[in-house]
Amino acid sequence: MSDDILVLAYSGCDTCKKALKWLEARGVSYTTRAIVDQPPTVAELRQWIPQSGVSVRKWLNTSGQSYRALGKEKIDAASDTELLEWLAKDGKLVKRPVLVTKKAVTVGFKPEAYEALFPLHGS
Repeated sequence: MSDDILVLAYSGCDTCKKALKWLEARGVSYTTRAIVDQPPTVAELRQWIPQSGVSVRKWLNTSGQSYRALGKEKIDAASDTELLEWLAKDGKLVKRPVLVTKKAVTVGFKPEAYEALFPLHGS
């Protein structure tokens, strides 16, 4: 089943650690990909963003250094295509973790979203 679940995470990210711990506590097996070393490709983003149900702008890690380095003004003026290219070039610009399953794609860690995908048996 780990082939079916991919988590793009950054080892220095506390939110990623919480998400992985949550998955492990429920016995969910997954494959991890280092988002900084292997950011999502433009092709992956074109597939995953619609599956996530949120706009490309919601994929931006607005509290990170990469976002601040680009600057809010430049980001606000950017087209969705430019944003896709930037996200694919810089994994730290991507809000994380990114959880990819056959059912859905989630960006960031929200326990309730994970619970919907992986309900505890018997509940």
